[in-house]
Amino acid sequence: MAASADSSHLQQLYKQIRAVIRKIPRGKVATYGQVAELAGVPRGGRIAAAALKTSKASDGLPWQRVIGKRGPTTGRIAIHDPVGAAVQRELLEREGVDVGDRGAIDLKRYAYAPPKGAGPRPKAEPRRREATSRTRGSPRRR
Repeated sequence: MAASADSSHLQQLYKQIRAVIRKIPRGKVATYGQVAELAGVPRGGRIAAAALKTSKASDGLPWQRVIGKRGPTTGRIAIHDPVGAAVQRELLEREGVDVGDRGAIDLKRYAYAPPKGAGPRPKAEPRRREATSRTRGSPRRR
């Protein structure tokens, strides 16, 4: 029964993340971490990436607008597959986003700024974890 609850919780998170991605306008980008935070999953950049990875092409998500973060003012194409990175670059350039030779994108210029009041959603309810054999405070093996 726990697996079913975990699965439905994960599907709900993915749904929230996809809703945020759909709001990113043409010519703007958001980092995985920003998308996760706007969906109510702080520090959940990897969850945002997983939501994109499991989405179908028929979902119509503007996936190309979600990028990695390279620094405080720079994002980057985070796809390691050269073909996928080239596709993302082409789609972003068609939307008017300047992409550097190494996939860098100026966040000062192209970052998505959600409308006021559309900021981070309330934090997702924490799930109770199943008890494990290891108790709190017990030493870890290295």
